[in-house]
Amino acid sequence: MNNKFLEGKRVVLASNSPRRRELMKLLCREYEVIPSQADEMIPEQVRNGFKDPAVETPLYLAKLKAADVAGENADSVVIGCDTVVALDGDILGKPTSDADAKRMLRLLSGRKHRVVSGVCVCYKGRQISFACVTNVSFRQLSDSDIDDYVATGEAADKAGAYGIQGYGALLSDGIDGDFYNVVGFPVSMINNKLLELQEK
Repeated sequence: MNNKFLEGKRVVLASNSPRRRELMKLLCREYEVIPSQADEMIPEQVRNGFKDPAVETPLYLAKLKAADVAGENADSVVIGCDTVVALDGDILGKPTSDADAKRMLRLLSGRKHRVVSGVCVCYKGRQISFACVTNVSFRQLSDSDIDDYVATGEAADKAGAYGIQGYGALLSDGIDGDFYNVVGFPVSMINNKLLELQEK
């Protein structure tokens, strides 16, 4: 069931995320991990030109990561990805502390937000990039709900301060779109786009 386009090719994932590494196994049995060393600060003039920052930010960063790794791995299929959580147009990054995680979860409580992954694939000078958007609804969270969730430790390294694949599933009351996109790697869309490359 692995992706036909990737068969017989050297494949590189430009991310050290354990969640992406696990999902990557659905696309190919063997791949290498080479995290990007690119500076992920987006220049102000670029950021100011974004019409929809929630979509354009992860796309920009995915292209940056993939291009950085592809520079020394031009004959490999390099896959870069970046995921953001956005509420009312504002991007919620990874929390800097437990207090910051609780602040984010209070913002998400009882609301619908977007999770957007930007993906870029580089191969022998060719590049495709795309975004996947999933809408996630949170139930109304009590202070106790938030305290208990943050105490699990899951919030610490995740955009928006939650992981849908863990205890964070108990915070949500609905998902409209790709579940694995919320995990951080829209594997189905990536598979389909790679098959399009095969056809070209």
